[in-house]
Amino acid sequence: MAILGSILKKAIELRGKVPPTRKTALKKQLSTLRSLMKRAEFTAFGEHYKFSQKLKERNFYNTFRQDIPAHDYNSMFKNWWYRCLNGEPFVCWPNHVKHFALSSGTSEAASKHIPVTKDMLKAIRKVSMRQTISLSEVDLPKEFFQKRVLMVGGSTHLSFNGTYYEGDLSGITTGNIPFWFQFFYKPGPAISRHRDWNSKLNDIVLNAPKWDIGVICGVPAWIQIIFEKIIAHYNVKTIHDIWPNLRIYVSGGVSYTPYLKSFEKLTAFPLIILDTYLASEGFMAYQVGSDKSGAMKMVLDNGIFFEFIPFNDENFDGDGNLKNNPETLLINEVEEGVEYATLISTCSGAWRYLIGDTIRFTNVEEAEIIITGRTKHFLSMCGEHLSVDNMNKALILASQEMNIEVGEYTVAGVPHNGLFAHHWFIASDNKVDIAELKNRIDNHLKVLNDDYRVERGHALKDVIVDVLPHATFMNFMEHKGKLGSQHKFPRVMKGKMLEDWLEFLHQKK
Repeated sequence: MAILGSILKKAIELRGKVPPTRKTALKKQLSTLRSLMKRAEFTAFGEHYKFSQKLKERNFYNTFRQDIPAHDYNSMFKNWWYRCLNGEPFVCWPNHVKHFALSSGTSEAASKHIPVTKDMLKAIRKVSMRQTISLSEVDLPKEFFQKRVLMVGGSTHLSFNGTYYEGDLSGITTGNIPFWFQFFYKPGPAISRHRDWNSKLNDIVLNAPKWDIGVICGVPAWIQIIFEKIIAHYNVKTIHDIWPNLRIYVSGGVSYTPYLKSFEKLTAFPLIILDTYLASEGFMAYQVGSDKSGAMKMVLDNGIFFEFIPFNDENFDGDGNLKNNPETLLINEVEEGVEYATLISTCSGAWRYLIGDTIRFTNVEEAEIIITGRTKHFLSMCGEHLSVDNMNKALILASQEMNIEVGEYTVAGVPHNGLFAHHWFIASDNKVDIAELKNRIDNHLKVLNDDYRVERGHALKDVIVDVLPHATFMNFMEHKGKLGSQHKFPRVMKGKMLEDWLEFLHQKK
């Protein structure tokens, strides 16, 4: 087996030395768009919007942007994707769509059905390999490359209705992993098929000592729970007492930073963190192995074409809904430090589709980004324009100063004495001075966000903080039927979800 590790390490090192293509970011993106349009030329969508004619034009992107409206999920589904669900081929992409990913649905009443084509599965595997190759920049022993990879995801037992399969994206991708990776993959086919999340966790705990895990992948909250369960079950001090060769944690879906202090207590030494931007709609960015900044490199030549919309009042209303005819920019027109929402056109048949995330470029030349939140997860009741990135940073700074562990949290904008307040609900099992935590969060936000600082002297009259046990947040997700790896607790609560949360807390009292 050591021979296999040596071969893999050498292969990764050699691939890592291959010089990058000299194409500019813009050329990569326009080439990607042309390829996408060519593939979809004779689909119902391509014929409706005259792709054949557009591809003959020198400035084909201009007419693409002018003629095709920006779509949110509802408009894309209502006008096109419902036909794929009914089994119709060649709607937005060639052939039938056999898989649909169910989104986490934290911000909507019902889960969304996102098409996942064979081309998209191939593209996801390609980016995963690129991130693996980036490990050539990390000094790891050859023995590491024969360790197992624990992927904590959704069930690979997908629902089939006679026309298509549906389930979590992680379940779809895991069910389609290459044959050669089966040797490394844990928890293995039998446990991965479990639909009951608690049963899956229990089986992982019982089998943990049998596996020599080097890499673990999953949402931070659930990885933390797995670590805690294993440590408690075997009465050990840290997860490294069970998995001494665990070196890498591949995170995704939510920011890892609020969980840092908790992970420090659960591990004997720091893990290498590799963040990913893998959504149901595609694998859009990944963190390079040697990069300590936390920024992710966008994938510009692998089946996804990006357009960037400045996230401001000209393009979005107060609820985060996209206005008509928004300003859209190409990759060569963006600036560092500006908040953008993204439209994507993909090899799964999404066209000018608003994915709902907001990003900020940290390095335009290298196309490196961080995710700052969701278009509908910004708080701006009175012009404070507070992002999830602001909230994450303020909370982690406050928790570090107070030496407390926090994990999940959510924030709601509420009426307060005729004006407004922000109500924070924070998960911590420590004894917490709530007044001090409130003041520290508030003061950090005033430094991080000038709009927030101004409004705290005017319409935003107060900050309210409730500290709750971690179990309360997990119990609410179970109550909502959203227990599992793909489901994340919403960082901003609004509407029906906020009503259900407050009613749940009231019942618990």
